[in-house]
Amino acid sequence: MKRGQAGTARPAGDGPGGAAADGTTGGRAARREAARQRGQRGRRRMRRWQKALVYGTAGVVVLTVAAGGYVYYRLNANIKEAPLFAGEEGDAGHETPDAFGRTPINVLVIGSDTRDNPEDCNIGGAECGGGANADVNLLLHVSADRSNATVMSIPRDLRTDLPACKDESGKQVFKAQRHAMINSSLQGGPGCTVAAVRKLTDLPIDHFVQVDFGGVIKMSDAVGGVPVCVDDDIYDPRSHLKLSKGEHTLQGMAALQFVRTRYGFGDGTDIGRASAQHLFLGSMIRQLKSAGTLTNPAELLSLADAATSALTVDPGLKGITRLVGLGEDISKVPTERITFTTMQVVPDPADTNRRVIGPGAAELFRMIKDDRPLTGDPATPSAPAAPSAPAAPSTPATATPPAASGPARSGITVVVRNGTGITGRAGALVDKLRQDGFAKNTTTGQGVTADRSAVTYPAGKEAAAQQVAADLGLPSSAVRAGQGGSIELLIGTDWTTGTSYPATAGGTAPETPTPDRSVALKNADVRTADDTSGCANVSHDATAPLPGLGAMTPSQAYDRSKDVPDSAP
Repeated sequence: MKRGQAGTARPAGDGPGGAAADGTTGGRAARREAARQRGQRGRRRMRRWQKALVYGTAGVVVLTVAAGGYVYYRLNANIKEAPLFAGEEGDAGHETPDAFGRTPINVLVIGSDTRDNPEDCNIGGAECGGGANADVNLLLHVSADRSNATVMSIPRDLRTDLPACKDESGKQVFKAQRHAMINSSLQGGPGCTVAAVRKLTDLPIDHFVQVDFGGVIKMSDAVGGVPVCVDDDIYDPRSHLKLSKGEHTLQGMAALQFVRTRYGFGDGTDIGRASAQHLFLGSMIRQLKSAGTLTNPAELLSLADAATSALTVDPGLKGITRLVGLGEDISKVPTERITFTTMQVVPDPADTNRRVIGPGAAELFRMIKDDRPLTGDPATPSAPAAPSAPAAPSTPATATPPAASGPARSGITVVVRNGTGITGRAGALVDKLRQDGFAKNTTTGQGVTADRSAVTYPAGKEAAAQQVAADLGLPSSAVRAGQGGSIELLIGTDWTTGTSYPATAGGTAPETPTPDRSVALKNADVRTADDTSGCANVSHDATAPLPGLGAMTPSQAYDRSKDVPDSAP
């Protein structure tokens, strides 16, 4: 019996030649009719299957190769979830819409060195067990009009003040620390790292994506390998990366070794590692767009399965459709408008093996917060193409903003500083704020000299500061991040009388200075995703010690390790 005929009985009365037993041709007609009916039933079944597939995939192209909704639910089940913000104080912040109602997106990408499962224990190269540090912290900013994106690295050995963090039950899981390494914040969970980055940068964090060791390996395999090059022979005994000078395509373990190599690149610090990671990520982006992965259902399914099985995300990204939506936003940005950079740091005077925030970093943060592109044309974004887009607001900049939502006024303490030189101004506004329901311990602070009135706030207190501004008639542009630990009202010479800001009678809206792009980019290792020039810079310092041979350069270690196979051909 031929394939496809198993289990199919010959219609009753048919003879060997296809004729009926009485010699007529009625048997062929009967078979044609039976085939026609079977085809109709098959088409009806196909239509039902197609409807189920469309429903099950929720419009996600990657799942069109799946049988019904099975793969959709499998991919959803792959993704782990954790709270977005775990800080004991404040919140993750809120984006400011542009003139057309569009908002940017800030996603913190965390590379975890956790080794709490057998797979990661085998590839981690260190002790197994619970706990984790953030091997990689990348802040991905996608502009409100989706015309450009910034990927900013935060060195893992940066020392800064870390907030206390709690779990979902309210129990403290991470104590506040002064001058501690930011990578340790992941010990309190990804939401704690979000709180730490929020405190450091004052940037709102809309989402996080945490990827473990296995994710790098699976992703590099799913895209068919990531092309990179190194400018010299390199062997780093710590990461086990071994490559000859020139170009290589990295897959699997080699990809993980490359992105984890620290001592073998640059000056042997996290700055060199971040630069190599930018090369890798830029190449992966080009690979995704040029290799047809995003248009090949089978390859896209492999990529989705690889990615989701290694992810922990916040509730706002939980689910395939939300991740795909984020991916679509990112895919709109051309490669030449995706900029990689590293926040400026300098050696810590207390320990030169560690880093502290350096000159220019605050300006870089402001560029991102103001949704300004780091490279390319800095012109004001155009209106969205959709005809239903809301028109730009016609309200003048000096108008009073609507009352901001946020914490109760009774819990908002304000320090009022008089910058006018006129006696009694601070006391008058303290009385006004107390009468309007703000905290009774609202008080005056040391006087200063100022031309413009403003409300400044510490990390996580922006919503409360907006309430102060709204109550006094100050425009939202007068609210900005401050350096202290309190919400402060600064009364400038533009507001010499009264307890409501003079929007029309001689007063003008305070202007926040435009960030200086040249300062923001100085020593920030800037490159775009379409840049194929240059290779990873192999260290020429003695950063690669070999057992029994002592310290040597990575290229010398390569020459003296002939018995160690190269990571990639």
